[in-house]
Amino acid sequence: MTAINTINTPASTPQLSGGQTYRGPFAIMTVLFFMWGFMTVFNDILIPRFKEAFTLDYLHAMLVQFAFFGAYGGGSLTYFIISATTGDPIAKIGYKNGVVIGLLIAATGSALFWPAAALVSYPLFLGGLFVVGLGFAMLQIAANPYVTILGPERTASSRLNLAQAFNSVGTTIGPLIGGYLIFQYFAKTGAHGADSVEVPYLAFCIVFLILAVVFFCIRLPHVGEGKIECGIGALKYPHVQLGVLAIFMYVGGEVSIGSTIISFLGQPGVAGLTTVEASKYVSLFWGGMLIGRFMGAVELSEMKKFNKQLALVAIPILGFMLFWILRSWNSEHQAFDFAGGWGIVKNYLPLLGLCWVLFQFGKALAGRTLLIFGTTIVILLATSIFEGGKLAMWCIVGVGLFTSIGWPNIFSLALDGMGVYKSQVSSLLVMAILGGALLPPLQGWIADKHGLQISYIVPLIAYAYVAFYGLYAYKAGRRLNINS
Repeated sequence: MTAINTINTPASTPQLSGGQTYRGPFAIMTVLFFMWGFMTVFNDILIPRFKEAFTLDYLHAMLVQFAFFGAYGGGSLTYFIISATTGDPIAKIGYKNGVVIGLLIAATGSALFWPAAALVSYPLFLGGLFVVGLGFAMLQIAANPYVTILGPERTASSRLNLAQAFNSVGTTIGPLIGGYLIFQYFAKTGAHGADSVEVPYLAFCIVFLILAVVFFCIRLPHVGEGKIECGIGALKYPHVQLGVLAIFMYVGGEVSIGSTIISFLGQPGVAGLTTVEASKYVSLFWGGMLIGRFMGAVELSEMKKFNKQLALVAIPILGFMLFWILRSWNSEHQAFDFAGGWGIVKNYLPLLGLCWVLFQFGKALAGRTLLIFGTTIVILLATSIFEGGKLAMWCIVGVGLFTSIGWPNIFSLALDGMGVYKSQVSSLLVMAILGGALLPPLQGWIADKHGLQISYIVPLIAYAYVAFYGLYAYKAGRRLNINS
């Protein structure tokens, strides 16, 4: 039978003295979050490049994402099995060494682009992406829990929101730099097709090797080493089980929307935009995640109340000004058109205002903020399903702003109080990224059968569960034990 009890906290890892916050090590860790955000969106550049170079259909071109995200699932599952059978590897070698190993694996995968380009081999390119994904899985398993323990546990969500904000910086500028290098610069130098991706990935290889040396040599707090636990202890805690499902739903919902937003904005009943016009609004979707994560880091921090409120106002204003400037640049005429840019971004202001209000209601509580923002996304998606026109368009664009705090808040809540099981929990949460591989095809199937607009029921259900986790699942999971 099920009884309500106070769960026993697992044996804890060595604690940071006096709740000390390690700003230097945290700053170094943000470099990793930036890099895997930057490289993940490079996949969006590789897909059209490989499709053209190898004359692929859409199914085979999308194997780029399958190889990359499949490595996350496979690598994390392998890590969990090793952890359950022989003990947590990171508990043995430490978080710093785990990061170094992840960087070396990612460097190896990036280096495979050289022979792949020489042999003009699409399977070898996919193999390189798979190895890069394995390296990133290791980095995610090590870096996410490490960030949460570089300071007091009560501010773990704030640190993870801030780290993820730098991830969003990478996802924001990655397509701009990648598109320029692969579609313009190397095309002008005569490198076409698969050859145009060789040099960027060799550069990534060098960067990863340099970072591996830096991380190996610098002093970082020795946390994570200690008592080695075998078995599947992490799965004994319901808030972990429910948190894994929350990450699965969150990533699946986010990727589903991101994969279809251009097609959605092109629907005659929504906005009827061309691909080029729709891309201007897609940048608002991803840029909103950047703004929301910086705001989340501030709101969940322990800043003085006045400074916190000042930052919560300044961040969206600065973000909006940046959006306005970027959207005002007319590449055809090589000049700024601020009136035209204002016409694009002006309707984003109410969304930023709503975001500020919702952070006030969140009261710096990770679970409560997750509930409020998840519920808001459900309302936005429901409006997009049952309404049309510009209202539906801006509801979808606005989801990016409100989904921003999902990953860091779920991650930190699921890791709360897990002690020596932190890395094992992290491997399970990273494995749940598979939601990004499984939910989009489900949405696509519904779109083929019933239309794209109604297919948004898939991310709607996913975010409804995310809101539920913020409301009940986390708290209930922390209280409940299953007793026979």
